[in-house]
Amino acid sequence: MEWLDNSFYALVALVIFLGLMVYFGIPRIVGGLLDKQIQKIADDLAKAKTLREEAAALLVEYEHKRAAAEDEAAGIIAAAQEEASRLTAGAQVALADLVARRTRAVEDKIAQAEAQAVAEVRARSADVAIEAARLVLTDEMSRRGGQIVDRAIADVGSKLN
Repeated sequence: MEWLDNSFYALVALVIFLGLMVYFGIPRIVGGLLDKQIQKIADDLAKAKTLREEAAALLVEYEHKRAAAEDEAAGIIAAAQEEASRLTAGAQVALADLVARRTRAVEDKIAQAEAQAVAEVRARSADVAIEAARLVLTDEMSRRGGQIVDRAIADVGSKLN
């Protein structure tokens, strides 16, 4: 009767335990929970991808606006130069002053439009990055929040001793 030692009873208990787990559907429950977590992560990734695509679309839109402002500026400069060629020789000094002022105004307008476009893109990019970081941190804290808190408590305890 040597085969009826503790190892045999442990094997029988393990088989019974596994049988009860299968009977009560524990693997199915765990699988369902894992599937929900996988779907949540996939949804978060899809949302982050959508936000990134929106930011890229905004960047393209502002690049077009900047190009249109440059074209408009080029048209204004060309009109000013044509006007200058028709003026008389006596008015050339005054005309040069007018062209310089208009050029500075157009360049200021271009600089303002470009600065505004860059600021809006940066702001949107920052919002997207903050949202993505929030999603990742929320997910990480929901998965490992207890471990992180336990580790922090242990660190504080070791530093106080």
